[in-house]
Amino acid sequence: MNDQFSHDPGEAAASPGGLDALARRLRALPPSVGPVRLVAVDGHAGSGKTTFAGRLAAALGGAPVLHLDDLATHEELFEWTGRLREWVLGPFSRGEAARYRAYDWVARSFSAERALEAAPVVLVEGVGAGRSALRPYLACLLWMELTDEGSWERGQLRDGPGLTEFWDGWKRAERAHFTTDPSRPYAELLVLQGKEGYVLLPGQQKTN
Repeated sequence: MNDQFSHDPGEAAASPGGLDALARRLRALPPSVGPVRLVAVDGHAGSGKTTFAGRLAAALGGAPVLHLDDLATHEELFEWTGRLREWVLGPFSRGEAARYRAYDWVARSFSAERALEAAPVVLVEGVGAGRSALRPYLACLLWMELTDEGSWERGQLRDGPGLTEFWDGWKRAERAHFTTDPSRPYAELLVLQGKEGYVLLPGQQKTN
């Protein structure tokens, strides 16, 4: 993972439509896997990763986004590293488009194959996107700066009472994952959501 990601305090604040400065920084980073600059957006479930990744992708001119929910399953909430390596990282390392099958959380099975272009910048978002096994392939790791309890409360309000049992199991699994394999200490930037957009702060940037 790139450890030379400079932080300019003058560019800390970013509105929803003003992520251009961050996009320029990401484009300027060296490729991290084949021709791709793989950028991870990690954080607790419900912290706003998907929304932020979508807005950043737009600022990057329509950069592809891989959602890790597509690679996980009910039985393997965090055991998706093998699929990511085989379906995504392998092809990217050869300069080829990735092809993967997305998990259908209703049907409980993998759907038809999808393609993911080996673009100059590709975003991967989801809980655990900054895990140790993936960090060597990352150009940059971004962490959504919201506590676990605050994130989970937002997520449960979003999903409704019908998924209470799932959330109870998820919280246990997420706590166990981040206890053994934390991402936040290795993030180059912490992303805070404000009333008028996002604020970017420097992370601790530990090395692997």
